[in-house]
Amino acid sequence: MKFIYSFFLSTFLLFSSFYAAASEAVNNVNVNRATAEQMAVVLDGVGMSKAMAIVEHRKRYGDFKQIESLEAVKGIGRSTVEKNRAKIKIN
Repeated sequence: MKFIYSFFLSTFLLFSSFYAAASEAVNNVNVNRATAEQMAVVLDGVGMSKAMAIVEHRKRYGDFKQIESLEAVKGIGRSTVEKNRAKIKIN
């Protein structure tokens, strides 16, 4: 019985650590590499139309050099950038 308990506890802890690592990866998005779908899922206040606008802007003008550069995208304002600052990666 002790073995079964140890086995289930070990399995639970193992999967919990995988889940935590996966959750961490989903909490950030590289706006220079991500698809519109990925950005729409991760960024608060950014749906598919705004995410597609980010991708189109990136294709037209190149990679974003600063997080604040996202404000040049139609529909993305300072409040959206600030709300998502911790989630946005540019490198």
